[in-house]
Amino acid sequence: MGKHDLFFKKNYNILYTLNDILLGLWFFIGSIFFYFESLKTWGVTLFVIGSFQLLIRPTIRLVHRFHLRKHYKKEYEKKQ
Repeated sequence: MGKHDLFFKKNYNILYTLNDILLGLWFFIGSIFFYFESLKTWGVTLFVIGSFQLLIRPTIRLVHRFHLRKHYKKEYEKKQ
């Protein structure tokens, strides 16, 4: 990928890392909420949000790959 490597990876790495931080935060806070009866509903809600974010992880990766493929296809067509 050469000079384009950092450009394409940077934004997606930030998204991936931010998603992972939020994912860990939701599960951590949700786990603490389970210690308190009055907060269990919020704990379950945070677990559901975290589970949904587990689905976002591969989506970010797929979007990144499609974006790369589209870019390199255009580059290839320009050279021909």
